[in-house]
Amino acid sequence: MATNTGIATADPASLLPALQRTRSLTVALAAPLSDADASVQSMPDASPAKWHMAHTTWFFETFVLANVPGYRIFDDRYAFLFNSYYEAAGPRHARDRRGMLTRPALADVLAWRSHVDDALTAALPTLDPAALALVELGINHEQQHQELLLTDILDLFAANPLEPAYVAAAPIGPPARARSWEHHAGGIVRIGHAGSGFAFDCEGPAHDLLLRPFQLASTLVTNAEWQAFIDDGGYADPRLWLSDGWAWVQRCGITAPLRWQAGADGWTGMTLAGRQPLAPHAPVTHISHYEADAFAAWAEARLPTEAEWEVAAQSHDAAAGNQLDSAAAVQPTGASAGLFGDCWQWTASAFLPHPGFRPAPGAVGEYNGKFMSGQMVLKGASCATPRGSSRASVRNFFAAHQRWQFTGLRLARDA
Repeated sequence: MATNTGIATADPASLLPALQRTRSLTVALAAPLSDADASVQSMPDASPAKWHMAHTTWFFETFVLANVPGYRIFDDRYAFLFNSYYEAAGPRHARDRRGMLTRPALADVLAWRSHVDDALTAALPTLDPAALALVELGINHEQQHQELLLTDILDLFAANPLEPAYVAAAPIGPPARARSWEHHAGGIVRIGHAGSGFAFDCEGPAHDLLLRPFQLASTLVTNAEWQAFIDDGGYADPRLWLSDGWAWVQRCGITAPLRWQAGADGWTGMTLAGRQPLAPHAPVTHISHYEADAFAAWAEARLPTEAEWEVAAQSHDAAAGNQLDSAAAVQPTGASAGLFGDCWQWTASAFLPHPGFRPAPGAVGEYNGKFMSGQMVLKGASCATPRGSSRASVRNFFAAHQRWQFTGLRLARDA
């Protein structure tokens, strides 16, 4: 929640267009999907597109509109179906059974969205600061689900033997620049969100720490580099891997990034535009933390810490690079010249509370704090991250084995 204060960082006049853009983009992202496409769940970690659309609507109805005098709940049954993990908000349908919800139909979810959108628009000028803060949180929450909607559809379509395309994709152009190493002097630095503007609760408080001098690569690791890692036996060399990572490789038979296939004409990867030849200069994606760490060891480098990445990113434009602007078959291209865009970047840091962190009061306090165990931090933004929603202080997080998101890596080394 914004700075843990319950006070919105934007007024109703600026929140309304942001709300309308966000709600409209979600509908546009689902427009290419049939009701069947939007209803199926590919795995327990993913959710149906229809569920993402419904859950973000439930969030606004439950935390904002339910407290507005005269508001009519659209359907009392939906609270059980579309609560995600908010224990304080009541019981919920099991996460791994979301794909069983063939009803309500997609048209019913769209009708619910319209009902909630109309009510939000009418109520916004009358909301108190705490409620406006919840609207602002809801907008940012929905932007996160827009990225998940795309990555979950990709995982679903990849599981279909037909490997259908979501929509056609534009050709991948040339890389933005050759790799260089950016030197950072270290010393006492400040990380974490501070100042004005929205931030999720886990981004703060801002605090000081000591960094040794380090270097950060100016570009992400590419598909061509990853092919060299494979060709050199990277997946078969236990010396490169963390113990848990090596056990995962052996147990799951991992030999390449998720959805890569070797053919007579080279490697291909599954994308939102269907299966495509891998562009050698495009950033590698759909890799786990274990794979990123092993590659870094093979490359005689390492993963950056969260603090190193954040300090380096403070001078970069967080809204730049290859990020989501409209409903499209997004994919990493290598066109991002800064630290943001293309892929989320694994760090060597566990997702733990910043010093002084306190969860927000109430159910929304379950948003991030309850996940500060067994997760690793990723920084930056991906091709599926809605532009304008990232910051240097943003802390994405996933378990070390997960790789269905647009996850890549940027190398670091000691200076």
